[in-house]
Amino acid sequence: MVVVDQFVDLFGTNRVVHGLVGGLVIASLNLLGASLVLVWRNPSERAMDTMLGFAAGVMLAASFTSLIIPGIETYSNGNPIPVLVGMALGTAFLDRSDALVPHAHYLLSGRKRRDANAPGSDLSGAIPDERVAGVVLFILAITLHNMPEGLAVGVGFGSGDVGGAIALMLAIGIQNIPEGLAVSVAAINAGLDRRAYAAFAGVRSGVVEIPLAVLGAYAVGAVSTLLPYAMGFAAGAMLFVIMDEIVPETHTGGHERVATLGTIAGAIVMLYLDISLG
Repeated sequence: MVVVDQFVDLFGTNRVVHGLVGGLVIASLNLLGASLVLVWRNPSERAMDTMLGFAAGVMLAASFTSLIIPGIETYSNGNPIPVLVGMALGTAFLDRSDALVPHAHYLLSGRKRRDANAPGSDLSGAIPDERVAGVVLFILAITLHNMPEGLAVGVGFGSGDVGGAIALMLAIGIQNIPEGLAVSVAAINAGLDRRAYAAFAGVRSGVVEIPLAVLGAYAVGAVSTLLPYAMGFAAGAMLFVIMDEIVPETHTGGHERVATLGTIAGAIVMLYLDISLG
């Protein structure tokens, strides 16, 4: 395949290097999205829900076509147990992490937490400056939100399926554009009152994807038996983000229809990339 051959010609055959390239690409597209806030100063809630729905669709399709299905069929010889165990671990990790910080979707939209008694909803005693508290929580929540994406790309390249990994990289990179914009808007809502600082916060959220992509590629390359577990872990974590964070958020502002259409559009894009490159 031309795209795969060109990628290998440019970056060689080392899977860890491929993971690094993948991490750089998705982080760069996150930067592009974050920078949009400098020219699109006040995106509407309807537009944000549509774009986040698109991101959810990409992640949903990628979880199955690039991680769960190949993890079972190709890397577990048809045995679903390693992938399912990985999914359970990925879900548990995000669930426990989510208990430590506010839900990312409240920070993505800037809406106040609906459950005043939820963990992390009142940090005034822990951090005196509420503005600082909001910024700190924003950074923590979005970092957790980005982790499975970087890991998924790294695991994809670590598997040795360059075509499928490129499709996953492009899909997650594309969905990082609206997500990066949402992060910058959230930075403003969290108390960063200058657009440049908001864009910087968007860059910060994407930077975590680079080391995780490298780590994912190295780990599954060094210990091949980890591959189906790692694929399941990344998929479970992404599915958790979709169902616990993005979908609830995009269906609370009265824009459920456009958010749903955005989700379907994202799934279509991912499926096309997977078929054409995988």
